[in-house]
Amino acid sequence: MLRDTSLIPLSRQHQHALALCVRIDRASPVGARDLEAWQAEMAQIVEGEIRVHFAAEEQVVFSKAAEFAELRPLVGELIAEHAVLREDFACAERRGMSAERLAGFGKRLSAHIRKEERLLFERMQELMNTAELAELGARLVDALKDATQVCAVPSETTRLQGEK
Repeated sequence: MLRDTSLIPLSRQHQHALALCVRIDRASPVGARDLEAWQAEMAQIVEGEIRVHFAAEEQVVFSKAAEFAELRPLVGELIAEHAVLREDFACAERRGMSAERLAGFGKRLSAHIRKEERLLFERMQELMNTAELAELGARLVDALKDATQVCAVPSETTRLQGEK
């Protein structure tokens, strides 16, 4: 199903995060000397997008989705996953991540995004009418206004091998 325009801003940010997940996966196992660069990039992403993104999802999207009884269990799962991902990001900000945790983070974040895109967003588009989706989109634009709308540039260390 094509993504409704109301959800496209979140989907674009998801693409940025999925690119990070792919780079982490391809770089794994990350050597101890490279962990600092990965954690610095994660901290930059948290500051630029993630805090605002998670808040927008929780306050706008999840609250709307919870109005549908069938989506409440999924919303509960996604909120719990946000808590785990926030702890991963906080660990990176403290520069306390191990290579194993970094690899696990990439897998957790990727699975979480795919669940939002394939399960939550798809079902919301089926359940909501055009006017409801437009209202959701307007609320999201406002909620996301403080997020950086550009993809973080990987450092020399975190760039995919073969990139120049």
